[in-house]
Amino acid sequence: MILATICCRGGSKGVPSKNIRPLNGIPLIGHTVLQAKASSLIQDLIISTDSEQISEVAQDFGANVPFLRPDDLATDTASKWPVFIHALEFYERLTGQSVDYLVDLDVTVPLKTAADIDKAIQLALDSPDADVVITGYEPERNPYFNMMELNVSGFAQIVKSSKKTIVRRQDAPTVYSLSPAAYVIKKSALYDFEHWSKANCLISPMPRERAIDIDTELDFRLVEFLMKTK
Repeated sequence: MILATICCRGGSKGVPSKNIRPLNGIPLIGHTVLQAKASSLIQDLIISTDSEQISEVAQDFGANVPFLRPDDLATDTASKWPVFIHALEFYERLTGQSVDYLVDLDVTVPLKTAADIDKAIQLALDSPDADVVITGYEPERNPYFNMMELNVSGFAQIVKSSKKTIVRRQDAPTVYSLSPAAYVIKKSALYDFEHWSKANCLISPMPRERAIDIDTELDFRLVEFLMKTK
């Protein structure tokens, strides 16, 4: 059983009221609800939020909001891992169904498609040894080639060193920047690990242009521009 969650709080510092702000004529959360409904592999969808406003908007798009998230899971410092467990356990108690995979879809990546979501889910289903599948893209910068950090002496050095000096980006190992477009998590992993980074993870690649994560006003305007000029 594959359960999708959309987890979003009412507070947003970077972009005020971000999750319900209209984006190209549709509230931001509405884009992800519609993408989840278009998925061929997701069997059910619930919203986890502490906001009555977000709840009402999500329900306008046909999403199920079976609870309002407890205050202790809706702070700036709260990890999403216990939020996932809370949503999964509430759903199982409510429906009597046993969930096998939880698929978290972040509203801040509105250019993702149902195909991107299903690709990540299918990779998880085809990889029984994987605990988590995360969407990601090849970034503009590579830590083996053109990313640096300061050492204890204050001098800059390459982030990831290799035995052979890498002088061309094409020769650097492939790295991925994570996108919260979709996190596909095996139910057992939620209890076996304290965080997804401790689990066996796979990357489901997606195009850079669909992986833009809205965190600032500039991001919002960029995504809206891309939608209007698609």
